[in-house]
Amino acid sequence: MNRRDMLSAMALAAAWPLATGAEAAAAVPTLKFRELYIRGNDLTDKAKSLEGAEVEMIGYMAPPLKPEIDFFVLTKLPMSTCPFCESEAQWPDDIVLAHAQGSLRVVRYTDLIRVQGRLETGFKTDAETGFVSYVRLMDVRYEKL
Repeated sequence: MNRRDMLSAMALAAAWPLATGAEAAAAVPTLKFRELYIRGNDLTDKAKSLEGAEVEMIGYMAPPLKPEIDFFVLTKLPMSTCPFCESEAQWPDDIVLAHAQGSLRVVRYTDLIRVQGRLETGFKTDAETGFVSYVRLMDVRYEKL
């Protein structure tokens, strides 16, 4: 084996864990806001097919209602005000309710986040808050990008 072949083999061996890690990350499908609805409350085929599955979404955390809360609203665009706290606020059409297991670590509303959780769809009213949602991510984990 000459020096060039040896260097190629070493580079291939070094890249192997990276490729394996990327393949593992690709196992969780990404769902974009534009892939949720066809129109109105009609879900896309992709959103329907991912019901109950672990998915990843990228967006922004809207300011929570109060500090001690176990859910937040994931939005496509940053929102500086809590839509429940301001009567003048415009609530976006493209939102996803994100439920965590336990209290949240609030992220600034301008920071992009990656969220993973189990996708649920269909109208549901939260017994404690009265908040009505149509698309939810359950048991979420998130990180700032």
